[in-house]
Amino acid sequence: MAPVLRFSPTAWAKLLYLRDQSDNEVGGFGISDPDDLLYVQDFVTVKQEVSCVSVKFDDEAVGRFFDTQVDLGRKPEQFARLWLHTHPADSPEPSSTDEDTFKRVFGSCQWAVMAIVAQDNSTYARLSFHVGPGGQVLIPVAVDYSKAFGGTDHESWDAEYRANVTATTWLAAPGPKNEKKTGTALDCALPYDFLAEFEGMEPAQRQALLDELADRPELWDRESEVLFL
Repeated sequence: MAPVLRFSPTAWAKLLYLRDQSDNEVGGFGISDPDDLLYVQDFVTVKQEVSCVSVKFDDEAVGRFFDTQVDLGRKPEQFARLWLHTHPADSPEPSSTDEDTFKRVFGSCQWAVMAIVAQDNSTYARLSFHVGPGGQVLIPVAVDYSKAFGGTDHESWDAEYRANVTATTWLAAPGPKNEKKTGTALDCALPYDFLAEFEGMEPAQRQALLDELADRPELWDRESEVLFL
């Protein structure tokens, strides 16, 4: 049987609910069934900075999340192999930064999944494996109603979002070159090679950036018409 990334209705509802809290991306990890590793029982966020084109996880928060999951008796393949995030536009296709992050962070894992849900509920999921000759394959996404599932809990989901997700601007300037980077285990922030990144984006993502720019006139020098990056 071909692999399928399946969500419990509750996990799917939470992912979409958190996606719709703002016009920014949001990311987290899928918690999977120990006997069915491509079945997502829950979607869990960690502390992160987000913008309309980026998600940056906090290193210490990721470490605490991993420790908590181990304390709960879960193995890494249940909580650290499914990287889930959203796109605020209508394209779920991964950006070049998504690709770089997936390769850098999950490239040493025996297997991992990158899954993206866009604003119109379209999805992208890719299973990558690094045993033997390795390889990768696109897999479908489905909501599985065949198993027991819980109800929605908007109150706790709202609290989780407020505690973990901080909006930032994608046009924030980089610090000095010698400034120590307080990096992230999953750093999907927009690189400062902006033009190359912009050209590699899907049309819908480019339009989202242009729309945000139109709403931020203070970023422009009105006399020289130069965009300050």
